[in-house]
Amino acid sequence: MKNTVVTFQQMKEKGEKISMLTAYDYSTAKLEDDAGVNSILVGDSLGNVILGYEDTISVTVDDMIHHGRAVARGAKNALVIIDMPFMSYQTSVYDAVVNAGRLMKEGHAGAVKLEGGKKVCPQIKAIVEAGIPVCAHLGLTPQSIHAFGGFKVQGKTEAAARELLEDAMAVQEAGAFAVVLEGIPKKLADLVTEKLSIPTIGIGAGNGCDGQVLVYQDLLGMFSDFTPKFVKRYANIGEIMKEAFTQYFEEIRSGAFPGEEHEYKIDDDIIDKLY
Repeated sequence: MKNTVVTFQQMKEKGEKISMLTAYDYSTAKLEDDAGVNSILVGDSLGNVILGYEDTISVTVDDMIHHGRAVARGAKNALVIIDMPFMSYQTSVYDAVVNAGRLMKEGHAGAVKLEGGKKVCPQIKAIVEAGIPVCAHLGLTPQSIHAFGGFKVQGKTEAAARELLEDAMAVQEAGAFAVVLEGIPKKLADLVTEKLSIPTIGIGAGNGCDGQVLVYQDLLGMFSDFTPKFVKRYANIGEIMKEAFTQYFEEIRSGAFPGEEHEYKIDDDIIDKLY
């Protein structure tokens, strides 16, 4: 089944959970798509797990387009959502629409995602009016970590919780088709999910959200620089990869690889004529 913003809404109405994973390349996207994931997020988290930056701030629109188009080629049924990176939409409504348009036209996105609440509602409204679906992102928004003073759980005070709820209602009113809730208390996420008519996608927000998203390197144990509390490791692929790499190196040194079964043949008569 082809996943779209319409099927997202239908799943919420039916009480069916939405699955989302990140991907940044064709082969991973194809594996996730074949497994039946509802949506693939080309997150600006690629700055951390692919490009090796300490944060997502340095990621550019061109970075997102490059990785987005690769993912789009591998995803036949999943809804591909591409993040709008830092300063690609904050500067003006015009810039927001232009850059969202580039992510759709050049990156082949099915939707875009941007961070923020009431302050970015004019951008959300304008992008949606241009015919581009928008997923909002509230709570622990990584592009604002310097303002937050680091990766800290958000919405823990009455004032902060109330503001987050108001932001959620505002982005829905502006036309967002879904909202990611990151790094907030479960009970607050439950309340937001109950209040909104659009789907909520949780990451570190408890199991009451309409769906869940994780960075696939975290899920598979492939990124060891930092592991958030909310991550569940479903496999330790990082260790398996290191073991395979080590065995490969050892077999090169010993001469065990490549073996005869990996070689191409030629008639001895031809080789003899070359001496």
